[in-house]
Amino acid sequence: MQLNEIRKEKERQFTFKNIAPLKEMVDSLKEYKIDEIILYDIVEIKGEFDDEVEKVAKALMPWRKGPFKIGDLFIDSEWQSFIKYNLLEPHFDLKDKVVADVGCNNGYYMFRMLKHNPKKVVGFDPMALFKLQFDFINHFIKSDKLKYELLGVEHLPYYEEKFDTIFCLGVLYHRSDPVNMLKQLKQALKEGGEVILDTFIIEGEEEIALTPKRYAKMRNVYFIPTINALKNWAEIAKFKSFEVLEIKPTDLNEQRKTDWIEGESLNNFLNEDGTKTIEGYPPPIRAYVRLKI
Repeated sequence: MQLNEIRKEKERQFTFKNIAPLKEMVDSLKEYKIDEIILYDIVEIKGEFDDEVEKVAKALMPWRKGPFKIGDLFIDSEWQSFIKYNLLEPHFDLKDKVVADVGCNNGYYMFRMLKHNPKKVVGFDPMALFKLQFDFINHFIKSDKLKYELLGVEHLPYYEEKFDTIFCLGVLYHRSDPVNMLKQLKQALKEGGEVILDTFIIEGEEEIALTPKRYAKMRNVYFIPTINALKNWAEIAKFKSFEVLEIKPTDLNEQRKTDWIEGESLNNFLNEDGTKTIEGYPPPIRAYVRLKI
């Protein structure tokens, strides 16, 4: 697989009529004096900023992951991503490691990971808008440890380097062949490496998976396994260990509509009392697991 050719093709997105003006706005941002960078629940950049920063931030909507704060501007993202990150943080050690974040969106988790002094964090996501959001935030943070690739999980086995730790959060259920995806993640690991995975599950002891036509108004959710089915998938993919770190429902505090997104959010995807999805399936529950080779 010729990754450089794929990169060139992905870069063409920045010439599209809905993306090119946004790229110009981000590229034209002036330099600001940064007083402090705080990498906690809110990724915060302290300093004095003018109206141009808010103008660019709003042009880059919708903001799915975050939150971020730049001076007095608070970007209240749809997801309170610190809930997931803080749940996982006690379970990993990234010091001096080469890390991948697959499906990284705008890089919120990547910025948070900087506190752990990794050697490098590479984010993978093919969406140009998310890359521009990342570039916007990194314009202020200016980390040379972060790299953003407009590539997907299918490119990981062919990537130029291997990883100590791969985060793959909220991707597996979007893939029509989840076992093959797990194999692709495994191929991208160094010997002794680990995958920290988050995916929808259904409750039950059987080794089965829900196969919805649409789930919570999403058409691209293919398989939602029980824990035992997920464990089987990992074993088929030749992972040597499978550890459940946490199991947690997704609630209306973690995902909700704000002024920084367009359209609907979790409240619109569930029935009136929140006990089922709008289609009548069990509501979202996520399992967080560690896979090792």
